[in-house]
Amino acid sequence: MRPFPCLAFLLASALPAFANDGFGGLSATGLTFDQTDAVEMVQEDLFIGIDKISVDYVFRNTSGQDVTGEVIFPLPPVYVWASWESSMNLPEDMTNPDIVDFTATVDGQPVEVTIDKIAVIEDPWEEDRPLAEQYDTPGRDVTAELARFGIPLTLDVESIREMLMALSDEDKAAIKAAGLADFWEGDPAADIPPEAYGMWAVVTRYHWTQTFPAGAEIRISHRYTNRPPGGLFYWSNPPEDYQTYLVDQYCIDDGTSAALAKAIKHPTDAEFGDYGIAYNIAYVLRTANSWAGPIGKFTLTLDKGDPGNVISLCAEGVTKTGPTTFVIEEENYTPTKDLEILIVKPGEF
Repeated sequence: MRPFPCLAFLLASALPAFANDGFGGLSATGLTFDQTDAVEMVQEDLFIGIDKISVDYVFRNTSGQDVTGEVIFPLPPVYVWASWESSMNLPEDMTNPDIVDFTATVDGQPVEVTIDKIAVIEDPWEEDRPLAEQYDTPGRDVTAELARFGIPLTLDVESIREMLMALSDEDKAAIKAAGLADFWEGDPAADIPPEAYGMWAVVTRYHWTQTFPAGAEIRISHRYTNRPPGGLFYWSNPPEDYQTYLVDQYCIDDGTSAALAKAIKHPTDAEFGDYGIAYNIAYVLRTANSWAGPIGKFTLTLDKGDPGNVISLCAEGVTKTGPTTFVIEEENYTPTKDLEILIVKPGEF
């Protein structure tokens, strides 16, 4: 039986044009269900900050029968070559199987979560596939193909390099032909050694078996480290032509545009100019539509991290509740679009 509830991230999109020295990271999604008329989402309290995301749900099984299935929380694909990139917003220790410090509770009690991994290749953004399937297996599963070459599902780049280089010439040709790796002969005259590059991605999946009791409510919570993409950020007020797509993506109005320009203004106008650091946080809300009916009560709390930071997103009914926090509340809420959040902090001059 196909696992029906699914906690999931999405792969971070390509870095925007304004960000050089950018870093890659992970965007996020919420709890999905393989379309049910039995279990409704009574409440969702979502907190999004630069460094962490937490979600507290209340679910109610409105049917007369228990509903049992596997809850799955897959991280987005992390390409093995990402470990070569020092600018990636990922842990230094990629040998740890849990790279986001994921924790979950059911009715306040910790859940023992199983972690497994698969290897995938190809672009995960396959729009012709159902959304839940994209989260479950985002790309072609190549786990068995790697096993044939004796390659384990690790993100430790040094061990991957050594294993690829140790392959026979025949296996090197075969794994390259399969699109799983590439090799460079190096340049002995310049004292540059041969190199091997893995081209696959590893999907880490957290999961546990969950029963939704007939006619009852249960509370599921999960927390994890937020690792959004971003990079150096430049802004002109009014925006230049190449920046107008950001105006649409994050609904940057005149007041926010002025605030961005002011926040990143160098106090002495030094030779390096005006810049800040941007965090491009994405969170998929529409997966809630796979549960029975709308979200009964939805609360989103945003924390921009520091009073000097600037935040922008496309949303209505945003209320400032503190020096760094903002809240949106909805009832009988059916999400029609996902969150795109821009947080910019001043440069460290």
